[in-house]
Amino acid sequence: MPTNPERDPEDPSGAEHPKIATEFSRNLTLLQITMMGVGMMIGAGVFLGVGNAVRVAGPGGVILTFALNAVIALFTAMSYAELSSAVPRAGGAYNFARIAFGRGTSFIAGWMEWFASSVAGSLYAVTFALYTVHYFTQLGIIQATGFKLVLVEKGVAILIASFFVYINYRGASETGTMGAIFTLGQTVTLAFIALVGIGTAISDPSRLANFQPFLPNGWDKLLITMGFTYVAFEGFEVIAQAGDEAIDPRRNLPKAMIYSIVIVMFTYVGVAFASIVGVKDVGQPVWIWIGSYGGKGFGEAISRLIPSYGSILVTITVIFASTSALNATIYSATRASYALGRDRMLPAVLSRLHPKRRTPYMALLCTGGLVIVVAAFLPTIDVASSASMMFLFLFFLVNLCVIRIRRQMVDEMTYGFVMPLFPIPPIAAILTQAVLAVWLIHMSPIAWVVGPMWILSGLIIYHMYSKHRATRTEDEIVVIREEPIPTKGEYRILISVANPANAVALAMNCYRFCQAKGASTEVEVINMVSIPPQVPLSEASKYTQEGEEAITEAMLYLAPRYAFGSTIRYCRNFARCIISAAAERKADLLIMGWQGHRRRGFSLGSTVDPVLERATCNIAVFKDCRQRKYMNVLVPFAGGPNATFSLETASIMVDKDEGRVVVLHIAPPGKPTQDIDAFLDETVPQLNASRSLFEAKYVIARDRFKILLEEAEQHDLMVIGATRDPVFRQQVMGSLPEEVARHCKKPLIMVKAKHPIKSFIKRYI
Repeated sequence: MPTNPERDPEDPSGAEHPKIATEFSRNLTLLQITMMGVGMMIGAGVFLGVGNAVRVAGPGGVILTFALNAVIALFTAMSYAELSSAVPRAGGAYNFARIAFGRGTSFIAGWMEWFASSVAGSLYAVTFALYTVHYFTQLGIIQATGFKLVLVEKGVAILIASFFVYINYRGASETGTMGAIFTLGQTVTLAFIALVGIGTAISDPSRLANFQPFLPNGWDKLLITMGFTYVAFEGFEVIAQAGDEAIDPRRNLPKAMIYSIVIVMFTYVGVAFASIVGVKDVGQPVWIWIGSYGGKGFGEAISRLIPSYGSILVTITVIFASTSALNATIYSATRASYALGRDRMLPAVLSRLHPKRRTPYMALLCTGGLVIVVAAFLPTIDVASSASMMFLFLFFLVNLCVIRIRRQMVDEMTYGFVMPLFPIPPIAAILTQAVLAVWLIHMSPIAWVVGPMWILSGLIIYHMYSKHRATRTEDEIVVIREEPIPTKGEYRILISVANPANAVALAMNCYRFCQAKGASTEVEVINMVSIPPQVPLSEASKYTQEGEEAITEAMLYLAPRYAFGSTIRYCRNFARCIISAAAERKADLLIMGWQGHRRRGFSLGSTVDPVLERATCNIAVFKDCRQRKYMNVLVPFAGGPNATFSLETASIMVDKDEGRVVVLHIAPPGKPTQDIDAFLDETVPQLNASRSLFEAKYVIARDRFKILLEEAEQHDLMVIGATRDPVFRQQVMGSLPEEVARHCKKPLIMVKAKHPIKSFIKRYI
């Protein structure tokens, strides 16, 4: 197998490690990946789920269970669809978490995904075995009872799992084709059962009485059955794993996810309805009779619905459904473990591809072993509940990822699908999945033991192995060199410098803030390294010369007087790097420069706009501020959250002996003016400045933009507050502060004060 030697940037020895080849064959069509998702969903969920759901929640409860779970699943499916269209790679939730939250969280996501899909696969293998052995027992072919019967069922489960491990080994095309064939077969047979049930209810309306009482055990039992059967809607996740192998993944992955949810919802509701109306004259309430058979209740009900060939039809359906689901789950779990090996989170051997078949055969071998062990040793109900638990945790995380990525990295992503009504769907999914996870303890307490134990084991493996071996990705922020200030003092300023030419000017302006804040002020300088896209991350240290010179310039000006630290970092997106550093270093103020250039699609620029919108501290953006003295400073005043910080900045920049700060309010004709003097009387005492330094000025005019530019020409410096509107709204509606900043010919500072609550949410949530 061909390899490429590459230096591992995490290895201080600089040793070369073989980079495992990762080229998949791209030949999965929209139909194949849709059927893969449908096949993974229509497995044990409908067969084991109907009988158990009827037993717990009643006849109406089983219908509502599947219908409501479909809605919840659709919310999460939209999150998967959006993220998969932006990151179409094998790995699914692991990739999303790596971008949104970094290495540790991504490892746990991949670890959970591997386990959840493997456990679901073992559930489908067990389902196949239960129904197949039960049918052959009825025919008299198998005569085992008791413990021997259990051994036969486990043996059949192991054999069918081993067979589909081999099918996956054969290649993605064979996997997709086999999955499509079995899924189409199961869909046709289940649709036939649903139609027979509907026809039976029409011809004999008295059977609708089987739905009375509709919810005999109350609404709260519905939460238990929804938690238990939620695994029945896990399947769109496998579609996300096909990013490296699907044709036109940015378009086809989202389509397949939505299509699969809709197909499965109608199928589940239809067969659940058929199960209830199919039973008659059993001497007790129908829901109790079906529930008494537990996981086999569906088969018994359909045998009553279609007496002549119901049993064989159910057996055929189970064979189609459980095997297609088993095929898909093995595929999904294999890709999850492959992704962990690809990025060295787990041993790189997991990322090896077969040189001829282009399948990750080592990851497949480990996944097959996990599926077989779980199928052989865990009870069925606990297998299903453990799978549901892990998927609930996983989907909870993916919904957080879509919110965080849309919030912080939307300008870096190329989306093929964007969910409507954002962020309502992921928030709704998070809340409902949290409730379902809590209520799942009523069905299987073991699930609340197995799930957390698997996560705990993942945390241990990550800290002992993965953390120090994982390779860097293009989305990561790389700290190249750092000399931080160890502990946070009373006030910390972070300066973002791009090159030596502007470092002194920013340091000079920073010095003014340091003087105002006192001797305990700390200053840290951050420089982002600019690297050509084709250069690997391991070569980033070769591009640090300009950054080191800029830091040196700032250090010479500030270090003799104040605690000083520095960091040189690399990220494909400078804005995210700055925002991350400000939050990480717990900065109180971020100072950065702006040359006045505007990039299309942004108000001020691709770096300044996101920083102003998302940073968690006060921000001051300096444009052409190189003077040592500012005698006349203009502060436009319209109230709002930035007013006090604008006035404070002006009081710091103005010459204290002979300067003045003019606070200007422009009111449209016929509109009342705001009381600047009252604002000054309240605010100035907090600024350690003289009230005589400030004066109020009122102007009545319609064209505020024109007046502001004319007034700016009469002053040495303008300090203006940034808009609070998001960048998207600024692009659509326009924003006066940003328009003034672009056209103002005089030195200008744009400031934005942090919002305490929003800053807390952005930093920690």
